[in-house]
Amino acid sequence: MSFIAKNIKHLRHLKKLSQEGLAEELGVTRSRIGSYEESRSSPTIELLLKLSDYFKIPIDIILRNDLTKAKDVSFIELNNQRVLFPITVDNDNENLIEVVPVKASAGYLSGYDDPEYIEQLQKIKLPFLPTGKHRAFPIKGDSMLPMKDGAFVVGRFIENRNDIKSGKTYILVTLNDGMVYKRVNNDIAIDGTLTLISDNKTYNAYKVPINEVLELWEFTCSINTQEYSEEELKISSIINMFSGLGVELKALEKTMR
Repeated sequence: MSFIAKNIKHLRHLKKLSQEGLAEELGVTRSRIGSYEESRSSPTIELLLKLSDYFKIPIDIILRNDLTKAKDVSFIELNNQRVLFPITVDNDNENLIEVVPVKASAGYLSGYDDPEYIEQLQKIKLPFLPTGKHRAFPIKGDSMLPMKDGAFVVGRFIENRNDIKSGKTYILVTLNDGMVYKRVNNDIAIDGTLTLISDNKTYNAYKVPINEVLELWEFTCSINTQEYSEEELKISSIINMFSGLGVELKALEKTMR
């Protein structure tokens, strides 16, 4: 099923353009835009290419997806193209969180920008979350103690890389390392990278070029699937104390330069 007619009309409204205004932008007549929006005719391949270039949205997204539920903020840019990135809501218009299951986490790298893949993910509602687009990711391994293997981290999508705060934890979808959860130092202004740090100090920190970061989600809350033992809680308190101290010392070092 093609959604082209109502998508052209909706995208035009997002741009606050009249039919005549869009026609001028695309180099066609107003009547042609009207005929497409009213489904009296179908756009040619040439016109689809112009629409894709103008709105910076892939042709298959325009043809196969209903974009009328998306506001302007429901799109993100990837490689100079915009893809559908809706905030999912329930019948009460409350935000829903897509949950990336453990078994599907390996495939997230190839499906993160596919609306059909995202639409198939299970969804939960956490009404106490702040505004924004959230998604839940599974944690593997012990690099971010006290976060246990099997826990889920709920992150808020970060669109502007200038909003990355050193010392905060993020879920990152990277080109070469897949999906990782790390504490981040923002070194973009210095060398164009992010330094990824494990709270478990047996793991070494490493750098990732910012142009290899496909998605970035700032920690909002975690969902533990296992109970902590008393000993684990003691260890986690010690780890958090030293982790926080390290961040404070680095901030102090920068101010003294």
